[in-house]
Amino acid sequence: MNLLLSSVFFSLTLTFALCGVKDFHEHFEQLSPAPPHGNETLNLSPEFHKENTVTNVWNVEEEEEEDYIDFDKLLNEDYFDIIDAVPEAISEVNQGNILELFQGKTRIQRLNLLNANFAFNLYRALKDQVSASENILLAPVGISTSLAMISLGLKGQTQEEVLLSLGVQDFVNASSKYDLTTVHNLFHKLTHRLFRRNFGYTLRSVNDLYIQNHFSVLNEFKSNMKKYYFAEAQLVDFSDPNFIAKANARISKLTKGSIQDAIANIHPATLMMILNCVYFKGTWENKFPVEMTHSRSFRLNEKQTVKVPMMQTKANFLATTDSELDCAVLQLQYVGNISMMIVLPYKLTGMATLEKQLTPQVVERWQKSMTNRTREVVLPKFKLEKSYDLIDYLKALGVNELFTQNGNYSGISEENITIEKVSNLWYRLKSGYLLS
Repeated sequence: MNLLLSSVFFSLTLTFALCGVKDFHEHFEQLSPAPPHGNETLNLSPEFHKENTVTNVWNVEEEEEEDYIDFDKLLNEDYFDIIDAVPEAISEVNQGNILELFQGKTRIQRLNLLNANFAFNLYRALKDQVSASENILLAPVGISTSLAMISLGLKGQTQEEVLLSLGVQDFVNASSKYDLTTVHNLFHKLTHRLFRRNFGYTLRSVNDLYIQNHFSVLNEFKSNMKKYYFAEAQLVDFSDPNFIAKANARISKLTKGSIQDAIANIHPATLMMILNCVYFKGTWENKFPVEMTHSRSFRLNEKQTVKVPMMQTKANFLATTDSELDCAVLQLQYVGNISMMIVLPYKLTGMATLEKQLTPQVVERWQKSMTNRTREVVLPKFKLEKSYDLIDYLKALGVNELFTQNGNYSGISEENITIEKVSNLWYRLKSGYLLS
């Protein structure tokens, strides 16, 4: 019985559940259906990277050990690792958080909780630096994966800052069985589960590292990127006028046409670029009939309303209310054991308060209190696509040396990679989402 997958997809649920949608009026789709794409046949090379997308082949031999309940394994200490006594160096506040988050959880569930916490922290950092009316769309599980990937080649304070932003030290301190290799192995497993399985939805991702071609890349770093993250360090010439076209064509091919024009521009002085792209397309378990979509008023703020296409359906949905945060929570299920969580403040001014309070514990509380009953759901139909240069937002999380001339990249190359200015290193995210 497939009972453990909901926790596996916890981080990914957060990707779409709480993405800060505030202003729809520029993003509404026409009611005509979008043309299908991604069905063309591609002759991909037999390299590891060709499988970094969901496929239609179910390989029984590759089933992950925790996907299904194995009662012999449940009794094995290696499955539910016992948390060691927390080191004295960790504050009492952190001790409580570690025990609360990790106790009784499997290793990959613990990693998912850390990914979720990173997601909320990054969301708040981004929210503080964008317009109050601007939509925010993030795929944080992809960002945390790419940061863990690049940490393979970082040393000293540079690596410590990245790992601290991800909460890795808390994870490692939770058990004497854990070390950084454990973390990379779990990211490998998570990537395999999310992006290399067919559970009824399409989820495609590219994590790429581009390095100026006058540097040489250490074989150990290249090998570990492939081993843990299905990724590749590519030597390129950023000053080449054809670089953007070549890179975009490769990304489009790897994602079977799902992600187009991932890179719009690049500074010719760039020495290194980390790129994360995520594409998701799912099918509702409870569909919204086309004939039930009508134009209705949607309130943007206390003073403005606009007419937009509103989808409507009536079915059984999980939902709850939170009197403490003064909001309602609805879970919309996709085919394939993945869901979107929609959080609606009761007051128009309640969004700011809600955003400050979001934590993995709050989401877990919502999930536990949900009831399943017949509900009528009315939602605006919209499309969002966002691209961010993430450096400033990651700095707000304490990742600083990575983007300075003091950055220690000695695990990537024996040559001295000196980041003298922000334009030397770009960290880019591109993500899209369609609600229809």
